[in-house]
Amino acid sequence: MSAEPLFADFKAGRRAVDDGIEIAYVMGGSGPPVLLLHGYPQTKALWAKVAPVLAEHFTVVAADLRGYGASSKPYNAADNSTYSFRRMANDQVHLMEALGFARFHMVGHDRGGRTGHRMALDHPDRIASLTVMDIVPTLDVFARTDKRLAMTYWHWFFLAQPAPFPETLISANPDLFFQTCLLGWGKSKLQDFDTDQLADYHASWHDPEMVHGSCSDYRAGATIDCAHDESDSDVKVECPTLVMYGADGAMADTFDIPALWQARCEKTTSVPIPGGHFFIDQNPRETATALLDFLAHQTC
Repeated sequence: MSAEPLFADFKAGRRAVDDGIEIAYVMGGSGPPVLLLHGYPQTKALWAKVAPVLAEHFTVVAADLRGYGASSKPYNAADNSTYSFRRMANDQVHLMEALGFARFHMVGHDRGGRTGHRMALDHPDRIASLTVMDIVPTLDVFARTDKRLAMTYWHWFFLAQPAPFPETLISANPDLFFQTCLLGWGKSKLQDFDTDQLADYHASWHDPEMVHGSCSDYRAGATIDCAHDESDSDVKVECPTLVMYGADGAMADTFDIPALWQARCEKTTSVPIPGGHFFIDQNPRETATALLDFLAHQTC
């Protein structure tokens, strides 16, 4: 199925943004613009129960990252920059510009949050506020990984292996692989995921181009993204930043999430949400309420 039917009152579309890349999105509501970006291994369908609540007060755009969902999935196993967070951030800035939004609020879960972090560093004039969900900065993940995190977040190291090794293994049983990811990263059960949203995730998992794109995302994370982060490690995010995380997840068990973001951002607010890494699926109402409480005090 497609994610679009999940957003009954939203307009769906695809926009060319750069070098033949097209980004798929849905848009609805009115008011200051908010961009919502999903993480791995999901799609823009992640926001189906959060976006309509936000759209009562904001113009909401939920988009698929390159390599995911209905967005373009370029194949380039030789160049990790193809799927760098810098390229992903540029995609989304160009999308918002094409939709008429030169400045906007940025909200991202997982890989979407890392894209947002890079966006706030590279395009500070475009980002009115940043929300990162259940992540710590990429450099901190690699620098601080211990046995416990490595056993839980094993996919970081598996997916980053050279093509086509992870793609080949995943393709043998995509549902088993990706469902293991959903259920293995912190306090979630299959029943926590809405049936229609889960169907959209499943459809994406069976796309070989998505499998390659998502693996390439992690290859970039372990290489060029680290280089980019190291080059501006002393630069702080200037805009107000909301740090949301699953109170029961592996990230919260392993890291002092608020403290790590305080070191990278000028001004942070931290909000734990009941649940694990996929707290948005588990508790969409609490997620939307926390976002509204934060965004209501920001200007765009």
